[in-house]
Amino acid sequence: MTDELEPRRGRADLHIHTWASDGTSSVLQILDHVAAAGTLDVIAITDHERIDAALAGRQIALDRGLAFEVVVGEEVTTRGGHLVGLFLESPVPPMKSLAWSIEAIHDQGGLAIPAHPLVPHPMCAQGSALRKLFASDNPAVRPDTVETFNPTAFGKFRHGAVLRFAEELGLAQFGASDAHAAEAIGTVWTSFPGQTAADVRAAVLAATTRHHGSFHGSVGQLGTFSHQLRKYARDGRDELAGRIRRDGTGRDHGYPGGRQRPPRFPAG
Repeated sequence: MTDELEPRRGRADLHIHTWASDGTSSVLQILDHVAAAGTLDVIAITDHERIDAALAGRQIALDRGLAFEVVVGEEVTTRGGHLVGLFLESPVPPMKSLAWSIEAIHDQGGLAIPAHPLVPHPMCAQGSALRKLFASDNPAVRPDTVETFNPTAFGKFRHGAVLRFAEELGLAQFGASDAHAAEAIGTVWTSFPGQTAADVRAAVLAATTRHHGSFHGSVGQLGTFSHQLRKYARDGRDELAGRIRRDGTGRDHGYPGGRQRPPRFPAG
């Protein structure tokens, strides 16, 4: 059978950051960019240690009737490295063990996927720890796969080793942009049978996904870092101004209601 006769595979980018953490694009800018590109069926917003922007993004996409789904995710900082949690309804607290965090994600019915693994850095899960988890008698602490294609400098550094690791353990391919700017979204993606968020979840568990895309260029990553520095300066000014005025506002988290303290997307 030729490729032309095969059913279209869905496309998902399930690792994206917004203003709510260290991203340089707002939730609204991200949704507009993905809608204009028209190439993705599913995205996940995965800010560090929070899910408020992801919840807002999911609701805005539903309200607008956008042609793609938004999965609520979080990039959790664990004592064993960064961990992407997908299909969440509650935030997972940081600085717990990697096993505890994976189990907390699974308790919500989510997927737990170590980000940019095998790099010798505290933010990255190491091979020995991952092997122990994958071999555990407790299925709740086993990761669902690992990020097999992360296009950042971290991911590029150990890309070949991660591919060999995943192949050895029979893990699903999982590629995501780790985008910190809207224009990077979809530069790496995961393809899967079907088109919905439920389909991509099932495909990860069945190991029927494939990863695709290209690495971020050094110039682009330096540009993003420059934008992040400007964002942090703006955030600091806005937080200070809100405290001085005592008006219940602070830095913008990139969605309606994101300046309020506590930040909250307006219901209805």
